[in-house]
Amino acid sequence: MILSVKDVYKSYGKEQVLKGITFEIEEPQIIALVGPNGSGKSTLMNIITNLLPADKGEVTVFGKSNRDPNIFREISFMQDNTVLYEYLTGYDHLQFICDVQGLPKKQLLDTADRIGITSYLNKKVKNYSLGMKQHLLLAMAVVNKPKLMILDEPLNGLDPTSAIRVRNLLLALREEGTAILLSSHNLAEIDRVTSSILFLKKGNLIQENMAEFEQVRYQIAVNDVVKAEKSLAEVGIPVEVVDGRLHIYRKDVGLDRVFYLLDQEKIVIDDIEKKVFGSEERYRKIFTEETKSNELVEV
Repeated sequence: MILSVKDVYKSYGKEQVLKGITFEIEEPQIIALVGPNGSGKSTLMNIITNLLPADKGEVTVFGKSNRDPNIFREISFMQDNTVLYEYLTGYDHLQFICDVQGLPKKQLLDTADRIGITSYLNKKVKNYSLGMKQHLLLAMAVVNKPKLMILDEPLNGLDPTSAIRVRNLLLALREEGTAILLSSHNLAEIDRVTSSILFLKKGNLIQENMAEFEQVRYQIAVNDVVKAEKSLAEVGIPVEVVDGRLHIYRKDVGLDRVFYLLDQEKIVIDDIEKKVFGSEERYRKIFTEETKSNELVEV
């Protein structure tokens, strides 16, 4: 077992932020933690890494209590850039980690090269852009070659080119045997790298296997939607009518059969649109109240 979180509770005063959170990571994979701003994502990550005590519950990492400092030889935690020291260089930050963990200088230099920060490694952090700081934070999380990485907003402030590089790095790390738990605002990027998503809503966890949830839906406009729905239902083809269009899932039936049956009934197809439903659509369904409000929603 890589990570086990059992029945974790956390409150701030009278506000209960986490209500019995339970989940496990059994094998190397990339799992996303998603929820509105203030839903407790950072709180949960801080509890997992023992930077914040839980009111109740248990967290184990590779079978050891998360209170055992030795676990940090096997895990890493990437926080936001407020943990950086502006008067130190990127090299200074990585060297400190290597000194604490007894890692060779070569590992530091190899990591800097892999992340792509060699050109500004000896510059002071006060001269870094937001993207450069994110790359340094990622290098700090990777340098000890962890088996479990906890990443809080690793894509924050990255341009599209850098985001693609980070995505490819995360996928490569997973292939190398590293499990990754990350939070991100970027649901499109989450779809590209994650196998499961943990939706955090009002202190409760909703776990989704994206391979099972992600669906391809065809929206078909016809000249007689009532007749089309009835005809398809009579032969056992599941169909929904939304905004005057037929909605059919690819996994339920082949389109060729649908086209044939509609043609037999003299129903004319005016238009067809393919839609792929992933984490953003799932988010909208789970957080209906938040997405309908006029307030800015962070995920």
